[in-house]
Amino acid sequence: MRNKRTNFFMGVILLTALNGCSTTPVVDERDPFEAWNRKVYSVNEKLDDYAMKPVAKAYRWITPSFVDKAVTNVFSNIDDIGVTINDALQGKLSQSGLDFSRFIVNSTVGVGGMIDVASMIELEKHDEDFGQTLGYWGVPTGPYIVLPLLGASSARGVFGLLGDAAMDPTSYFTFYIPGSTFYITASATALKYTDIRADYLGTEATAEEASVFGKYEFYRNSYLSKRKALVSDSVESDDDDLLLNYE
Repeated sequence: MRNKRTNFFMGVILLTALNGCSTTPVVDERDPFEAWNRKVYSVNEKLDDYAMKPVAKAYRWITPSFVDKAVTNVFSNIDDIGVTINDALQGKLSQSGLDFSRFIVNSTVGVGGMIDVASMIELEKHDEDFGQTLGYWGVPTGPYIVLPLLGASSARGVFGLLGDAAMDPTSYFTFYIPGSTFYITASATALKYTDIRADYLGTEATAEEASVFGKYEFYRNSYLSKRKALVSDSVESDDDDLLLNYE
């Protein structure tokens, strides 16, 4: 009888312990600031719903498709400057030469980059940024961070963004065009991110279907996996793959 009681109480204790384990939230070591990140993510999502998405829809509605494509191509062409520099910083000299050729071809024959002539002659676009360069030289990813407005990032990614800004020629308008420089830079930046956000319209449903365990987790895991793959050169991508930054 005593053994039965002992077994009964041991069973109750075991079930209680298991239930406690099942309700304990799983902590992702990659995301030590998850509580703060979730708050920033929530704010970003509301800003997207009430500001960025409506502006992107209006932009898509009033902009002819060929103009939209030309705008996308121009910013992609400017981006090739940074890609070329990061190629060189990673010792990819052959690829650096190809990406510089892309920039020259599209800037001249492609009328300032509005037409992607380089892709027509099979000069493919590569995806390299300063964050990848830091990773190439062994700088660890660091903790996952959700940045206000900019979205998913990491400690390394923050420094990568600073490096990318330094390689973006539009960042230097302020120094070379006195007077109206702020408006030029601000307008160019606003147009760039409006164009990018417009390209993501219609992708929300796909994200909803894929995010079985929640949108926050889906975007976090997607970002970290994508960046790991890019640093190791196991996959090629372009900015459109990072839709998580705009949700």
